[in-house]
Amino acid sequence: MTKDKKINVGGQAVIEGVMMRSPSRVAVAVRSQDGKIILKNEPYQSLTKRNKFWSLPIIRGAVVLIESMVLGIKALTFSGDIAVAEEEKKEKKTSQKSTGLSKLWLAGTVIFALIAGLGLFFYLPLILTDFIGFQNGVWFNMVDGFFRIAIFLIYLYLISQWKDIKRIFRYHGAEHQTIFAFEDNKELKVENARDYLPYHPRCGTSFIMTVLLISILVFLMLGRPDSITDRLIRLAFVPLIGGISYEAIKLSDRKMNNPIVRLMVQPGLWLQRITALKPDDSMLEVAIVSLKASLGEDLSQNPNVVLAENLESSE
Repeated sequence: MTKDKKINVGGQAVIEGVMMRSPSRVAVAVRSQDGKIILKNEPYQSLTKRNKFWSLPIIRGAVVLIESMVLGIKALTFSGDIAVAEEEKKEKKTSQKSTGLSKLWLAGTVIFALIAGLGLFFYLPLILTDFIGFQNGVWFNMVDGFFRIAIFLIYLYLISQWKDIKRIFRYHGAEHQTIFAFEDNKELKVENARDYLPYHPRCGTSFIMTVLLISILVFLMLGRPDSITDRLIRLAFVPLIGGISYEAIKLSDRKMNNPIVRLMVQPGLWLQRITALKPDDSMLEVAIVSLKASLGEDLSQNPNVVLAENLESSE
């Protein structure tokens, strides 16, 4: 598969699968227990492509951050529904009621995770820094940032010990290796993606680390938060921090030959040794199906692929 011009693609690992996103489509491919690949493929155009205002620097980063979160939740919901449906088939208890309850449970889990994430990565560091008693704004924000990064690293290490999470991290590696093969203009085949390392500079892990580092610089300008209002104001700056981080990632992708830029992206690449693991060939096959679909390739005649709409109509 060749490209006349550079097409930016990205993705996300889900439960037993991969979501891929191109400028015009979003596809989710999930490996079912019978070995087939269930594919959901839909057209999608970012708000940044539909309105010039939303494509302005910094603003586009905040938009992409929100869009990625929404698409990621939808992809996880799809892969979760497949996992739940297969478990229900095993137990011979498939019903509309149970599926509805599973979706409600998943939605509740996502909401809880967002609230817990804000508390863990933004509010807890403030409490710990307050406990130490720093009054100087600069030192307060430096220590607050140190705690935020430390908590994130501990969190990553703990979840990486979970067997099911390790499988998701291997699909994360499959996503990266497949994108590397595409970016090198290689035909999208397992053997072409197999030999790449699973660490990509535009990875979400690298983005989060960039967000954590830039948040220190932004919060330094806000001084020491002395009230609840001051702390809530910090949350309002999260889209700005995301926008700046997005621009930093885009710049680093264009300037990877610069030794200073390479040094700056190293922390994110090191972290991917936890979050992006080496996949097996079956995982690479899923990632390739997802990327091909997101690029508009018709996979309806592939005997190993089951289109999601066909699956729904047969039930």
